[in-house]
Amino acid sequence: MIKNTLGSFLLSISVLSVPYAHGATDNHDHSSDSGNVLMNEETNKPSFYYTCSMHPQVRASEPGRCPICNMRLIKVEIDEEEEESNQAKSTEKIWQCKDYPEVTSRKEEPCPIDGSPMVLKDTGPSPSSIIAKVKLRKAQMKHFNPSFFPVTTMRMTKKVRLLGGVLQTEDRESYIPARIEGRVEEVLVRSTGSFIKKGDPVIKIYSPKLITTGEEYIISRKSFNKTKKKEYKALMEEAQQRLRLWGIKDSQFESWLETGKVPNKITIYSPETGIVSKRLATVGKYFKEGQNFFELYDLSEVWVEMDVYEHDSGIVKLGQMIKLEFTALPGEIVQGEVDFINPVLDTKSRTLKVRTTIPNKNGVLKPGMIADATLDVDLEGEPLVIPRSAIIDTGKRKVVWKKNKGRSYEAIVIHTGYESEGYVEVKHGLKEGDSVVIEGNFLLDAQAQLFGGYSDMSGASNSGNPHSNHQH
Repeated sequence: MIKNTLGSFLLSISVLSVPYAHGATDNHDHSSDSGNVLMNEETNKPSFYYTCSMHPQVRASEPGRCPICNMRLIKVEIDEEEEESNQAKSTEKIWQCKDYPEVTSRKEEPCPIDGSPMVLKDTGPSPSSIIAKVKLRKAQMKHFNPSFFPVTTMRMTKKVRLLGGVLQTEDRESYIPARIEGRVEEVLVRSTGSFIKKGDPVIKIYSPKLITTGEEYIISRKSFNKTKKKEYKALMEEAQQRLRLWGIKDSQFESWLETGKVPNKITIYSPETGIVSKRLATVGKYFKEGQNFFELYDLSEVWVEMDVYEHDSGIVKLGQMIKLEFTALPGEIVQGEVDFINPVLDTKSRTLKVRTTIPNKNGVLKPGMIADATLDVDLEGEPLVIPRSAIIDTGKRKVVWKKNKGRSYEAIVIHTGYESEGYVEVKHGLKEGDSVVIEGNFLLDAQAQLFGGYSDMSGASNSGNPHSNHQH
């Protein structure tokens, strides 16, 4: 039932884009309206013609049947007002300053303000961008209730959604080195991957040089306490300084003073916080000054590296704020700032690597974790926009239906830019104030297909295969 109603509605809509051609008629099967052909009083031309819905090249001045398929011809009204309007449109080119669009000229010349070359002003769709026209009869307006949107300008904010991963920062690698030569007596770190905080005990060593300096401190300190002589104070302070440079805490050599003895196994504490990536210390191994007991990577800050698709790469800039969500932090949104953009595009994935650095004080985020990112980009200027629903995207071109005067509509090819929140930037094809169909455009599209497909309105018709440039 619905299909029959839609078919009857589509067959009764008149299409204006079919080129004029004379066809044969069957004068033995006239319908009831086969009286005199209505003529336009001003132009003395027919105000309608008859054609076949399956063979639009057939035209006749009287009702009858198609000589090709024998279907009954249908009546199509001729929109004289629109034809005159189209003929009256000026083809004159207008030039304008690129940065001062209000300054125009009828010829191409340098801009009188800044001397830059003037550019051609977009005065709306050219005749070649109009690919079909449809005019509705009054009777069909009862069944056709389209919604319209006036082409307007607006500021656009594009949400770019990205997928990223957590990485270790290269500049946060650290080490626990041997500050004095000695032999490892005991290792207090179990394995690689262990988390070490600054001040944690990590190793015990035997170092004759360290023991000797500790004894010097005990003797000079006791001597100074008894005599208060400056030379003992100087020796004491010199020994203190060496012990501190070698990583010995004040509490350690103060305890040596209380016991009066330096232990053979002296504990070394970590000067850094991080996760052990290499455990080089083993019991019995001798280390020279400068060699590393452990290698660490610090996760107090991590990188999040993301892939930006090629079509969005031009709008990503350094300093833009980005919102991150992690499975390890449910319900939390972490904010970062784009601090690195790879200058080279990945030719395999066609993506650009961008990166942000975020704090990770509790160490919850680990390298390899996945991040869902959202980048809000404020696009420059206030471009012309239309709703996404107004566009019929065939894959090869984008088409919108624009409302003309009265009951006529025309299909126009447009070029689009960025899309944001359901609105699409219009680069070429429309001008501000044009009224486009946002609901009902697919009915107009179907009618145009039924009557021989789209044409480029300059002679290259699509009558052979209505769907050759259309994908549904």
